[in-house]
Amino acid sequence: MKVNEMFRWLEENYPPSSAEDWDNVGFLVGDDTKEVRHVFLALDLTAAALEEAAAAGADMIITHHPMIFGGMKRINNHDFLGRKVLSLIQHGIQYYAMHTNYDILGMAELSADYLQLQDTTVLSVTEERNGKYEGIGRVGRLPRRMTLRECAEFVKTAFDIHDVKVYGDLGTEVELAAVCTGSGKSLMKEVLASGAQVYVTGDIDHHTGLDAVDQGVCLIDAGHYGTEYIFMDAMKKRIHDAFPELQISCAKVQEPYTLIV
Repeated sequence: MKVNEMFRWLEENYPPSSAEDWDNVGFLVGDDTKEVRHVFLALDLTAAALEEAAAAGADMIITHHPMIFGGMKRINNHDFLGRKVLSLIQHGIQYYAMHTNYDILGMAELSADYLQLQDTTVLSVTEERNGKYEGIGRVGRLPRRMTLRECAEFVKTAFDIHDVKVYGDLGTEVELAAVCTGSGKSLMKEVLASGAQVYVTGDIDHHTGLDAVDQGVCLIDAGHYGTEYIFMDAMKKRIHDAFPELQISCAKVQEPYTLIV
């Protein structure tokens, strides 16, 4: 199939118009008239992921986070972004990113499913589509009432990650939870308005954590990578169902940091 056929399918299901204004999604590098036989999925287009995709013989890469956010005034081998663009072209790999459009139309519901949230509502509404509110994050009831310590262990198991940071008294009982994958501190106003007792997200800084607890909300920081690498497996299943003839592979699942305790 042609690359542009894949793009049409992606944009029918996850329209770029749903992305936040500041975002940079869609077809970022390549030639959409080329054939695609092998799709490689990654959370980020790191140098390691690009090398892995090239070694696997992929001719298309789809990531969640865009490699290019701002304007590029030059593309050459003198900086790491330029080298990655050149490598994509040299290996004949077409590159597509689906970031906040997927956060809104895929990741929000997906993360709620991972946490088995019930009776969910949208945390931060961004649009109405087909008579249904869509947006970033979800709020819902956990499978059972549990202590914050038990909830932290539940989150670790649900996302299959090795650590979380917790803000709040570990003995506090929680039942109503909010979740926003990636970096969710900008949604604290919405979390407080939702009445959630615990908020699961990533990239929480010192003051956000302290202020949340003072306002009655416990925080579980499961990491940016830890809450979003689920993009790869979910998209692999969706693309396979739509195009079973394609080969689909994913970047190696590996936290981008090492925790030393």
